[in-house]
Amino acid sequence: MKYIAATSDMADAIYNVLHTTILTVYPKYYPAEVADFFCRHHSREHILEGIASGNMGVLTDGNRIVGTGCFDHSHITGVYVLPDYQGRGCGSQIMDALEAEIAKKYEVSVLDASLPAVRLYEHRGYKTVGHGVYELENDVRLIYEIMEKKLSVD
Repeated sequence: MKYIAATSDMADAIYNVLHTTILTVYPKYYPAEVADFFCRHHSREHILEGIASGNMGVLTDGNRIVGTGCFDHSHITGVYVLPDYQGRGCGSQIMDALEAEIAKKYEVSVLDASLPAVRLYEHRGYKTVGHGVYELENDVRLIYEIMEKKLSVD
């Protein structure tokens, strides 16, 4: 598998990775409003903005895009892997690439961890430094962990 920079012609495949992962995984942890919120957030326009920033990449298995990651300054803004590829080190491969880019300019990486991802990040050395709450419709609250990791500068 290979992690490469995302290009605009990949937007539909990235959209598929994001929405398939959200709609498959998030309902196991969150109310439906949370999955709906993330699907709306990860619109095609938002994906194209991430690609245009130069900070979004994709993990490929042959010609298939199976995962994606994005960052903004020192903040990892998303890591998603298709459910069929989870548990195979794909998330770690994406994180390695994102952390390497962030480490070029920053000593610490920050991320907002969804419930299904907290263990992955803890295994990578991230520590919870706070909790976030985002108010959604129908009195639903999205709870997440704010995590940080000191990066080694090589």
